[in-house]
This record gives sequence, structure tokens and C-alpha cells, in this order.
Amino acid sequence: MMSGNYTAIDNEKVSGSVPAAPDQGHVAVKFADLQTFPPSEAQGKISGASRPPRDADDTFSKPVSGSEEAQQSSWFRTFTIAAYKPYFDVDTADVLERIKYSLFPFRGTFTEKTANSPDLYGPFWICTTLIFVAASIGTFVTYVAHKLKKEQWNYDINLVTWAAGLFYGYVIIVPLCLYVILKYFSAPAGLVQLFCLYGYSLFVFIPALCMSVVPLDIFRWVIAGVAGFMSATFLALNLRAHIMSAGERWFFIVAGIFVLQLALAVVLKFYLFTVSV
Repeated sequence: MMSGNYTAIDNEKVSGSVPAAPDQGHVAVKFADLQTFPPSEAQGKISGASRPPRDADDTFSKPVSGSEEAQQSSWFRTFTIAAYKPYFDVDTADVLERIKYSLFPFRGTFTEKTANSPDLYGPFWICTTLIFVAASIGTFVTYVAHKLKKEQWNYDINLVTWAAGLFYGYVIIVPLCLYVILKYFSAPAGLVQLFCLYGYSLFVFIPALCMSVVPLDIFRWVIAGVAGFMSATFLALNLRAHIMSAGERWFFIVAGIFVLQLALAVVLKFYLFTVSV
């Protein structure tokens, strides 16, 4: 049966294979500017995001173009989550290693180890842990002291808010002030690097607070003094080599950093390590 140029072969016996018709009208389609997936160079540890820039003076990477639009987009980028994502791209091994360096303050190599990858993840959780440890340990110590003397005990909710204001405020305001001072003396340091350094310097106060449950005032003074000295030495030695480029005033800057950290330990001793019934 034929209809036009078509032939029905339903009932025909066809043997062998049918050769493929040549595609004379094939057109090659090219797509431009496509990115390969996955990327050829793996970056980061968790999400594949780019690593933090080398933290010398500029906290965030500068735009390639010096135009006003590029600078505006870079400025608005600092208010996005993506701008801070690389500073949280660390794993447990990184955080534990940096905590270990903070407990050995006389090495003074913390800034060298974290120069290419300062993080904010460790400092955030160290401060948060300090707040809850300070509140819980302080509450427990006062509770035991009141019960031993058979006095009425009331929970002080202000202990949590006070600890949060102290630790969060200290680890934000002090590095910001130091950043401005170093900028003024032409010895600029990375702002994120300073946040990272100050955050890890507070870790030693966590075990110190836990040991403050011992009901001996002289022991608490020793614990607060040792913790403050270790934390202050950790900061001073890690910043000394960098601040020495500020000229003759470098000693006063380092001494101020050391004394301020000791003052933090004294404040903790009087407010958290002291129990009055």
C-alpha cells in the first residue's frame, strides 16, 4: 500500500539492519562562558567556598576594578552572609589546634599559623561557652555557699546578661580599638586576625572558671592570676613582632595589651570567683 511517498512495511518481511540516515543538516551549537563543575581547584574545607584572603591590612578582598561601582559593591558585600562565610569554614582539627596554641603562650606563633586563614567560628563558640560556664559555675558556687551556711538562696539572672556583655563586648570592642591604634601608628593589622587572636586568648578562662568551685579564696586568686597571665602573655607575644614596626611606642602598646588582659582577669575574680553570703 502506497500513499504519496510513504510505504507501509508492517506486513513486509524485512531482514538485516536499517542504516542510519545521514544527518546533513547537523548544526554544532556552542555555549560560551560556562563554568566546569566541580571546580578544577578545590578550595575551602566544608562548602568549597574560597578561603579567607591573606589578612594583612584589608579584612575583605578588594575589587579588581578601581571604579566607583566596584567599590560600592564591595562595601555592600560586607553586609551579606557570603562575605563572612569563609571565616567560618574550619573543621574541628583546626579549632583544636588553635586552642592548643593558645594554651602554650610562650611560643608566639599563633599569628603565623593563622595568617592565611583567620576564623571567627572558634572565637564565637569560645565566648558563648564562657558565658554559660560563667553563669552556671557562678550560680552553683553561690548555691553551695548559701546551703552550707543554711542561708536563703535566690538565682541571679543578671549573671548571664552580665557575662554576655562582658565577653562579647570585650572580644569586639578591644580588637576594634587596637585596630584603629595600629592603623594610626602605620602598623596595620587585619581586623579579623585580631578578632581571632582575642577570641582564642579567652579559652584559658574556661578551665579556670571550672576550677573556681574550690571553696578557697586564695586558690581562686591563684587560678585567676595564672589564667590572666597566660592569656595576656599569649596576646603580647603574638602581637609584639608586628607592633614593633610602629616605632618607639611599640613597647607601650604591648604593655597596654598585657595590662588590659590582666584587668579582665581581676574583674572576673571579683565578680565570678568571689562568693559572698
